Amino acid sequence: MSIEKNKRVCPVEYAGGLDNSVRRLLQNPQKILKPYIREGMTVLDLGCGVGFFSIPMAQMLLNSGKVIAADLQDGMLEKVNKKIKGTKLEQRIKIHKCQEDTIRVTENVDFVLVFYMIHEVPNQDNLLRELKTILKPDGKIYIIEPKFHVSKKSFEEMINKIKDIGFEIIDRPKVFISRTVLLKIKK
Repeated sequence: MSIEKNKRVCPVEYAGGLDNSVRRLLQNPQKILKPYIREGMTVLDLGCGVGFFSIPMAQMLLNSGKVIAADLQDGMLEKVNKKIKGTKLEQRIKIHKCQEDTIRVTENVDFVLVFYMIHEVPNQDNLLRELKTILKPDGKIYIIEPKFHVSKKSFEEMINKIKDIGFEIIDRPKVFISRTVLLKIKK
């Protein structure tokens, strides 16, 4: 299935709506992520889009650590690259192109942000299993889905799948017009 045929993926043409001051006010990356991002971490922003969260996460890492800004679409990754080119963030953010059916990140990460994109994935079980192999033993995954695309029932069904795969819920933080879950691997 090509990206063009996958109507579930937010097209690059809509990228302008993903990064604006109104969104920053309603879904402030600092407020949403500050409790979870620490200096020295390796962080995966899965489905990074235009870097709305990748760039603030890199800034939160201060002097060490890195963000892997991963997306399926070259156009989105190009937008992130343009934003960081020539800045100190260029050293802190690694651009990574995912494949249709796999993330293909080869290093282990401390934290994964999956913001408004898991509903776009046809095979969520495979994605979640792969995330489990990428995550460090004490790492966390933060899944945030839009209420306007994902029903409460669908979200709870996804959480049950996640539990079956070997994750446990840590928290359900509040994010504007969103359904959320913070997870870790069961010990």
